[in-house]
Amino acid sequence: MFPLKEENRRVAQLLLRSGTCPRCIFRFCGVDLPAPYKRPYKELLDDLQTFLESENRELILEGPDPPLKKIRLHEDGVDTLSANGEEGVSVTEDENMAATKPSNWRVCNVCLGILQGFCEKDFITEVCQKVEASGFEFTSVVLSVSFPPQLSVREHAAWLLVKQEMGKQSLSLGRNDVVQLKEAYKWITHPLFSEELGVPTDGKSLFEVSVVFAHPETLQDCHFLGEVCPDCFKPAKNKQSVFTRMAVLKALSRIKEEDFLTQFPCPPDSPKTICTVLEVECTHGAVFVAGRYNKYSRNLPQTPWIIDGERKMESSVEELISDHLLAVFKAESFNFSSSGREDVDVRTLGNGRPFAVELLNPHRVHFTSQEIKELQQKINKSSDKIQVRDLQLVTREAIGHMKEGEEEKTKTYSALIWTNRAIQKKDIGFLDDLKDLKIDQKTPLRVLHRRPLAVRTRAIHSMKTHYLDEHHFRLHLKTQAGTWYRVVFSLKRPSYIKEFVHGDFGRTKPNIGSLMNVTADIVELDVESVDVDWPPALDD
Repeated sequence: MFPLKEENRRVAQLLLRSGTCPRCIFRFCGVDLPAPYKRPYKELLDDLQTFLESENRELILEGPDPPLKKIRLHEDGVDTLSANGEEGVSVTEDENMAATKPSNWRVCNVCLGILQGFCEKDFITEVCQKVEASGFEFTSVVLSVSFPPQLSVREHAAWLLVKQEMGKQSLSLGRNDVVQLKEAYKWITHPLFSEELGVPTDGKSLFEVSVVFAHPETLQDCHFLGEVCPDCFKPAKNKQSVFTRMAVLKALSRIKEEDFLTQFPCPPDSPKTICTVLEVECTHGAVFVAGRYNKYSRNLPQTPWIIDGERKMESSVEELISDHLLAVFKAESFNFSSSGREDVDVRTLGNGRPFAVELLNPHRVHFTSQEIKELQQKINKSSDKIQVRDLQLVTREAIGHMKEGEEEKTKTYSALIWTNRAIQKKDIGFLDDLKDLKIDQKTPLRVLHRRPLAVRTRAIHSMKTHYLDEHHFRLHLKTQAGTWYRVVFSLKRPSYIKEFVHGDFGRTKPNIGSLMNVTADIVELDVESVDVDWPPALDD
């Protein structure tokens, strides 16, 4: 059933004569059902002509003919100049189609061809061919389209024209009564994309196909707004032009109707070329891999150690793990995070330190548990400096458990301590008896270049010592009360165990040296456990 009613006849006639396509006419007549928009363009035009001619058989229609049947994307995703030297899409015609356009053929003066050819099946097929060639794995898709900002100016002009005409009939047309171009485009194209790709369209899908349109011929359409509303158009980073869609819409909401009508033709002029396709881009949302790592080397930083552009260490924990993930997931880049960090000369033993890797724009995202297990084995065989366990795919939300645990859970350390003068077992025994010792710690010198200067009070609840020889003993430390007692620090801010031992030139008071009245230093420090119950342990 044809969707227009008698009250729409004069508006439809006015728009068609001005060079507006049938689908845009539907939009300005408030047709908010998807079905009429999905019909073939030629049928829509024929039915529209029949509807208008039913009042006056002698009506001479000057509306646009249907668009050329095929709009072909180039391999590089950017269209070239048309045969007449104007920038436009490259097109091919069926053999039974005339070699030249009909003399009365016009590109839609509102949508600039978006609803004429770029929602037909031939175009969708070519976009889908690019999607399938991109190499991404996906089970659903979300379609994102970006239209030239000048379309908003042309829609505004058409709306003022229609509103004026409807006013003559004592009818009203609010701006929200017009069906949005993007909405109509999705009504038409979503089913076609879904059918062609064999997956559902889903607004929450992590796989996105983005189609960017441009129309160089009408770039000047927005410029008068910059003079009328200059405060709406301000330079922004990563924006090639100040005339963004949001800025144009903001200006259109401020400009008076009479001022707009003196600056821009109403109805808009018909362009000579249709839109170009600047880009068809496929992207996949990030996926997250988590696990726990052990570090066995005292010559390996957690992250790449680069100073003034010069690499100080050959590799890092981050690279030894993430490089394998990057290759297998075919991702463009990654972000590595962990529950705390250890210094380059500190080992991480026991059940390891929780970590997570965010893999950006991965092309492969579906793995079986066996494949993840084999990936873990591959990482472990690649180096004797680290080992990974409990490797698994996790959600973005689950990463929060790791950060929560960093502040709330316990960590266990073991420090080998040297003293400058000879000691006996009895000289260190008193440390085991100290409870709830308060210390004031200035930001350590070794991290002062990257952390603000401050004095923080910390509570040391208990310590346990093990005598080795007259110059060495082992101090076991735990960051909260556990089954057996070690040192406890509040983890709301970083705890610096090395400084608690040697004093950091008096910046940490009291310290092991001052308590024992010796010069003390750390020979070795190990993280024995990070008691964060995440990620879940797996049966390896």
